[in-house]
Amino acid sequence: MTDEVAKAVEVCARAAKDAAPSLATAGDAAIDTALRGMAQRLGAHADAVLEANAADVAAARADGMSAGLLDRLTITDDRLTGMADQLRLLADAPHQERSVPVSTLPDGLRLVERRRPVGVLGANYEARPNVTVDVASQLVKSRNGGVLRTGAAALGSARCLLDVVIRPALADAGIDPEVIQLVPRAEREAAAALVRLPGLVPLVILRGSGESTRALATEAATHGVRTLAHADGGGVLYVDQDADAEKVQSLVAHSLDRLGVCNRLNLLLLHDAVYDRIWPTVSGALAERGVRASLPPYEHPIGYEWALDSDREATVTVARVAGVDEALRIANEETSGLAAGIATENAAAMELFFDGYQGTGVFWNAPTRLLDGFKLLGVPETGINLDKVPGPRGPVTYTDLYVRQYAVLPQGR
Repeated sequence: MTDEVAKAVEVCARAAKDAAPSLATAGDAAIDTALRGMAQRLGAHADAVLEANAADVAAARADGMSAGLLDRLTITDDRLTGMADQLRLLADAPHQERSVPVSTLPDGLRLVERRRPVGVLGANYEARPNVTVDVASQLVKSRNGGVLRTGAAALGSARCLLDVVIRPALADAGIDPEVIQLVPRAEREAAAALVRLPGLVPLVILRGSGESTRALATEAATHGVRTLAHADGGGVLYVDQDADAEKVQSLVAHSLDRLGVCNRLNLLLLHDAVYDRIWPTVSGALAERGVRASLPPYEHPIGYEWALDSDREATVTVARVAGVDEALRIANEETSGLAAGIATENAAAMELFFDGYQGTGVFWNAPTRLLDGFKLLGVPETGINLDKVPGPRGPVTYTDLYVRQYAVLPQGR
């Protein structure tokens, strides 16, 4: 890593930390005014944002970026409108209670849980410019400063969003606009530098391809930095012997509307008893989406995530299983644990599946594409955390970005 890259990241971190008190002490009205201002400026400056994004997309296409990644990189008029709508919904969402009564203690004392901002959070993500707004808005709502780092493909779009949307809206609301920083360097080394600053950025949100994100999480751990990592994905659908064929067709089609996202259908498990009956329906749904089936014998692990394979992302792995038990074993042991669904008309089979699946989201006759902060909770997300330890799990939103502090006070104070 060059000194220049490390220094650039540290400068951003110090600037965000210096500005963080302005956000931490801001009133609820100022926070929500800033978010509504961002939404308004997305519309008022749509031409500038779309122009910057078009330049990013053209450069990425010239570099041979795959269709799925290009889809994630692209901001359309509709997506811009959706970003603005999400900001308005977030502005209307209730703020976290800063002090929550817990219990009374002996000697006329009481216990209160105080929820405090972390201070400054980092976020590393690749070719998804909308994440710039998603993460920045979550940080603002939770009163945390931020240091955002994106890859070269989306850097122009992110810079435009910061300069014409995010920072001016913060300033207009009376909040120091320096509280949200964007690392100006495109080098990959900047991501590693971001997870090496425990005194400035104690928590970093990691989003991206599995191997690189896992490597960053390991690097962070060695430097005492905590992470909320979203490294792996891939939705699983188990088609039970009591599944309705028309529902299966709809589930498959709706799970593959976008191929470059983590919660798309990745692995399809068909019960032996209905394989011959259901396969024509499934095959037709895959063909409708231009997706091929990977059938045994495989040249890849059964849980291989196709969204991360830029050459073969239009693929779904298909396997036969003997029943719920085998489907659960595969989903729990051989996939990321992001999300799994069951297609069945049998409530008892559903209960077995729900009780047995250990992953982040479980679905009955519903697509795993719904595992998304906005679709499930009505607010944007910073990412989806798959950890199997206490703490934020699933879609992480502003309600999760705080640290707990216990306070003991006299009664009545």
